[in-house]
Amino acid sequence: MVNSVLKYSKILFLFCFLFVFAPTLQAGEITNLRFGQAINSMRIVFDATSEFSYNAFLLNNPMRLVVDVSGIDVAGQIQKVKDRNNLVGQVRLGHIDGGKNRIVFDLKKPLIIKKVFMLPPQSTFNWRLAIDVELASEREFASKTGPDKAFSRNAIKPASKSKSSDVNVAPEGKKIVVIDAGHGGHDPGAIGYSGVYEKNLTLAAAKELKRQLDKQGKYKVYLTRSTDVFIPLRQRVQIARKYNADLFLSIHADSAKNRNAQGLSVYTLSETASDKEAEALAERENKADVISGLNMVEQSKEVSDVLISLAQRETRNRSSEFARCIELEMRKSVQLISDTHRFAGFAVLKAPDVPSVLLEMGYLSNKNEERLLRQESYRSKLAASAVRAINRYFEDMKHKSLF
Repeated sequence: MVNSVLKYSKILFLFCFLFVFAPTLQAGEITNLRFGQAINSMRIVFDATSEFSYNAFLLNNPMRLVVDVSGIDVAGQIQKVKDRNNLVGQVRLGHIDGGKNRIVFDLKKPLIIKKVFMLPPQSTFNWRLAIDVELASEREFASKTGPDKAFSRNAIKPASKSKSSDVNVAPEGKKIVVIDAGHGGHDPGAIGYSGVYEKNLTLAAAKELKRQLDKQGKYKVYLTRSTDVFIPLRQRVQIARKYNADLFLSIHADSAKNRNAQGLSVYTLSETASDKEAEALAERENKADVISGLNMVEQSKEVSDVLISLAQRETRNRSSEFARCIELEMRKSVQLISDTHRFAGFAVLKAPDVPSVLLEMGYLSNKNEERLLRQESYRSKLAASAVRAINRYFEDMKHKSLF
């Protein structure tokens, strides 16, 4: 009887403990702290396992940047992060009323806060809080100090998962890959040596790559088009973003006045093309939007300046990493041009938060290469190399933190 009472008492105590204290348990943890310094400015990035609320502000005497966070724990090791720079010194961690954590950065020079923003998980990155600071005069610094000048955000957690069809999450943690078959419909693309249309070869290649990726069992794969239809370039970008893609691959076939030109190449985004040929190619591809009377300079309203700023650093780095993987794997089985990785201002590569690469499978203006691209067996070989490249990319990204 005594044992039964004791057992019941323990269960009752445990239940009461969970009922009283569980609501105060933190939802996640800030696991890492990173710095990215430019000329007279710096980006401070917190990596976290979940979304959280924050207040970021400046204090004087001594000069310091204060970041109060709630709804999350903070790993003690962030105090040990030492980054050689001329703007921020020691990092200190403490606790304040209301269950909040306070992170203090001692400043070596007067700074002002330019932007503070939270970024959702993407590719190998989890939640991130980014704080952009900039060198300022002492007078400007003093005018920006105090909690009343804080950059704040309250993270609102939804009660249940969204049922919106506009949000796509890969099942069982699968990576989402969007494959874009270039051209289509009234836009044939390049016309080959024998008269074959680029739009037909790109669609066949995209379907074969999807088939092989599906067999891997670890990807959720979408096609921007599965039939012979025209899709505006920026709508292809929107499709990738709608599916929350971890990777976007646009498939094309090249053409040149020099019929001896041959070899596979890969392109990543650059506002200035790497050479005259790349610039001309980008201009020719981007004109596809003009066909449907679209404004090529139109920006999606949902894409904020903050996200575009991040794209200049993070997304382009990851795109270049993917391009490197494609080059390494394709080299084992097919011919490449000498300067395989090129840069151009392709509109289809301008997703601000999706690593994007454009693959030119070869030259349709070359009699031999066009013949190969018309062969199902050759397209299957290209797809197999692309699958290895995609596998390699995601494996490499597990061990890298590109910023």
